[in-house]
Amino acid sequence: IAVTVITVFADLAIAVIAGIIVSALVFAWEHAKIQARVDYDDDGKKVYRLNGPLFFASVTSFSEQFDVDNDPNEVIIDFRNARVMDSSGVEAIDALTAKYKVEGKKLTLRHLSQDCKNILKIAGPFCTYEVDDPTYKVAVNV
Repeated sequence: IAVTVITVFADLAIAVIAGIIVSALVFAWEHAKIQARVDYDDDGKKVYRLNGPLFFASVTSFSEQFDVDNDPNEVIIDFRNARVMDSSGVEAIDALTAKYKVEGKKLTLRHLSQDCKNILKIAGPFCTYEVDDPTYKVAVNV
């Protein structure tokens, strides 16, 4: 509808660009939440199972999922149902890893793509390598 209305007052090219911008904003708004289900494994490690995309719009929601101060000494973050979409997501993982490191807690990151593991500066050594790791690329600034 927005494209049609803008076309009446401007030309088609401007209307299409406006439509793309509106679509991108709607996407970001709808996907700005990443959720975590919390479990404990047989060894007593706390496991955060993430669901949703991790990108610039969901970084705040991602950071709010974790209780670094009160978490046990060993924590696992499972990205099986989550995807790291851009460099903001990578930076959020690195920042969270640094918080756990300062607290002296062992953090393990599971099911990240190889591309994401390669980009992580702080969290890279905390990633596990498993047969069923996903294969996707992360958008980064070049």
